[in-house]
Amino acid sequence: MHLLSEREWLSYRQKNKDRARMLISCPDRAGIVAAVSHFLFEQGANIVQSDQYTTDPETGRFFMRIEFDVVNLADRYERIKESFEPIAASYSMEWSLVEANRRKKMAIFVSKEDHCLLELLWLWKSGALHADIEVVISNHPDMRETVESFGIPYRHIPVTKERKAEAEEEQLAAVPQGVDLLVLARYMQILSPRFLQEYPMQIINIHHSFLPAFIGAKPYEQAYRRGVKLIGATAHYVTEELDAGPIIEQDVQRVTHQEDVETLKQLGRQVERTVLARAVGWHLEDRVLVYGNKTIVFP
Repeated sequence: MHLLSEREWLSYRQKNKDRARMLISCPDRAGIVAAVSHFLFEQGANIVQSDQYTTDPETGRFFMRIEFDVVNLADRYERIKESFEPIAASYSMEWSLVEANRRKKMAIFVSKEDHCLLELLWLWKSGALHADIEVVISNHPDMRETVESFGIPYRHIPVTKERKAEAEEEQLAAVPQGVDLLVLARYMQILSPRFLQEYPMQIINIHHSFLPAFIGAKPYEQAYRRGVKLIGATAHYVTEELDAGPIIEQDVQRVTHQEDVETLKQLGRQVERTVLARAVGWHLEDRVLVYGNKTIVFP
């Protein structure tokens, strides 16, 4: 992930003020790419990037992400959307049009471990994370000073077994209106179905395993006892089935019998922070399309 200085970010925003992204999912059939391309040509748009994928050319599902520049996008945005509706209907498309210049709003949830949070804060501060962090919410007070030093509001909302439902209501109220993404940066609480319904496929979690083989407490101790040869991390959307939502990104680090538990933890944290940052960045740049319990990622 390239880090942008403040000057580079301002240049990026200026250069991309007329850039839009269109995301499409529909039954595959002949003519989709031609129809979309012709429509954009008629709008005077210049396509700068196009990616597509089909699960099966005959009976499958077609996915497309296309970026284009068009003069006076802000003024024409609604008209372009309205004009595309007949084409979308004719191909039974699920689609969206996004202004690339619009910074998405995100909130971060964290418990006591800080490595994933710090990675996101650093990327945000450097300009590499194209979002506005509206608030950091935690069930512990530990990160307040760190977060507030970045000029970001911090909300400490204790969560206990007796007041979990009440705490969730406070958390939902603490998330500002219009937030596009919630990131669980090693937030060690399970969210209720009520919470998940408020943000469907808008919550990203980082799991401390390439595959969720070691569940429960002390996963690295479990891995050490099993003599694992790979440790890794999985970033996924959160669903009601624990750690089983659509996977966005994964990575691994090879280890040997020589690593002790503390070394495994250190290596694991490095993988976790990298994997989560990639997943969050791709979501913010509209590179992820969900298909059933899978994702199509156009990195």
